[in-house]
Amino acid sequence: MGDLKGFLKVKRQPARYRPACERVKDYREVSVLRPDAGSREQGSRCMDCGVPFCHWGCPVGNYIPEWNDLMFRGRWKKAIEALHATNNFPEITGRLCPATCEYACVLGINDDPVTIRENELAIIEYAFKHGWIRPAPPSVRTGKKVAVIGSGPAGLACADQLNKAGHKVTVFERDDKVGGILRYGIPDFKLEKSIIDRRVKILRKEGIEFRTSVDVGADLKTPGLKKGFNAIVLACGSRVPRDLDIPGRGLKGIYFAMDYLIQSNKRVAGVKFPAGKLIDAKGKKVVVIGGGDTGADCVGTAHRQGASCVIQIELLPQPSECRTPDMPWPRYPMLLKTSSSHAEGGERKWAVLTKQFTGEEGRLKRLSCVKVKVGRDDKGCMLIKDIPGTEFEIDADLVILALGFVYPEKGLISRLGLKLDPRGNVETDERYRTSVKGVFAAGDMRRGQSLIVWAISEGRRAAYSVDRYLMGQSFLPDK
Repeated sequence: MGDLKGFLKVKRQPARYRPACERVKDYREVSVLRPDAGSREQGSRCMDCGVPFCHWGCPVGNYIPEWNDLMFRGRWKKAIEALHATNNFPEITGRLCPATCEYACVLGINDDPVTIRENELAIIEYAFKHGWIRPAPPSVRTGKKVAVIGSGPAGLACADQLNKAGHKVTVFERDDKVGGILRYGIPDFKLEKSIIDRRVKILRKEGIEFRTSVDVGADLKTPGLKKGFNAIVLACGSRVPRDLDIPGRGLKGIYFAMDYLIQSNKRVAGVKFPAGKLIDAKGKKVVVIGGGDTGADCVGTAHRQGASCVIQIELLPQPSECRTPDMPWPRYPMLLKTSSSHAEGGERKWAVLTKQFTGEEGRLKRLSCVKVKVGRDDKGCMLIKDIPGTEFEIDADLVILALGFVYPEKGLISRLGLKLDPRGNVETDERYRTSVKGVFAAGDMRRGQSLIVWAISEGRRAAYSVDRYLMGQSFLPDK
């Protein structure tokens, strides 16, 4: 490493954000890119570890110590080469990844870990600023055609890798624009859509064809799909939301998180919705049920729409602010996270179970809730018990259900006749092959709901298997 004692001399500088009072008035990105000199200084904190566990904590296996050292030395071009060697879209993960690598950082044992995510973002944005990220079409084509269904992070990563191998790749997307959950599931204040467009423009110039507004299986029949391509990769995500089946669920004013976020993102992009279809928090008492990242995104969106108040409730108890014995280093710990959306206002309630929705004239007015105790039974399974005497109500005009997703939509899966695993996801072997020859699956559709960085990893690994299936061998990385 360039400075063996850097971690002793330089303290961690956390991510910077625009002032909350300013950023809630728009949908521009909330984070502020660090000055190059500050990034190099933070890169010096990366230790000369005997075993860099950050590799173990990163689903794509980023060469973290290498590009931290290169950035510290000012060798930015070599740093982006090392970064791109394992990660197709560091401008995405540098903004959205929960940084599992940082929780595995050796420095984190007795000090604040290295700012790996911010360093990654600094490298890729420096490279874009200096014009180093240019289209690089493959010099030789194999003559093989591959269809990738879905243009989220798994589909895009898979398409990028297969195109690099020389195959002709066509990406099909049901929505009107490329990006999948990145475009319509992530608010602009976390990921401005120009970031996606910038990368997609390069992928197009490299030879990838994108066909949007195509619902494969409906608009494009599966027999024609199989006939026109040598291999098919399904990367459609896990889009069936978990519901809350309690009395009053049918009242007006209760929506799934993804329906809310998709509409909001489209409105930010200039799409108009009729008043009867509008999901708007302006002037309303909003309750977000679900304490994860998607719930936080809904909280931030409600702030920007002008909600009168926002409450986020979570079934599980409030997590610890520091590691506990059951979450030792280098495991990824379930710690209390305060996102930029939480810092903008609102209230969070923990260990709360919603028992009933009530309303007037068919419209939601309040939630009936109770505090719960969460424990384990003799078999180790989670046990949730109401605490007598803790019943309470929350007034609400708008409820957003951010309870996660259960499995992928079954339409295309059924038409292709694919087997499912016990959780309802597409069943594959270790090479990402489904039960139908020539059809592969990657991302949340195969793995279940997970992180964007895992989706990129899945897409890369699936591409290796597809290339090997088509050519008998592959020179792509297998992770």
